[in-house]
Amino acid sequence: MSQWITVCPVADILPGTGVCALIGDRQVAVFRPYADERVFAISNIDPFAQASVLSRGLIAEHQGELWIASPLKKQHFRLNDGHCLEDGAHSIASFTSRVVDGLVQIAA
Repeated sequence: MSQWITVCPVADILPGTGVCALIGDRQVAVFRPYADERVFAISNIDPFAQASVLSRGLIAEHQGELWIASPLKKQHFRLNDGHCLEDGAHSIASFTSRVVDGLVQIAA
């Protein structure tokens, strides 16, 4: 059974943006692509630049899927599973996320 960690109210994440949350000792980038309450969570660490920047990346849609483009080297990571479009060997962790009673939660 997963333990859910509350990150913030979903209203604190503007549609089309992301924020960074600290879950234990891991930085997690949490994205809200649309004005509804869907959220996605992936590692905040760009594996190409070894920098904590993915929460500041640009959300993009490609072939019907949502991706985040790193603000540094521009690689794309799929929001639902962390797969790297340009190099699958550099895919990143993804986290199960949900919104309950207006609060964003991440499975620990």
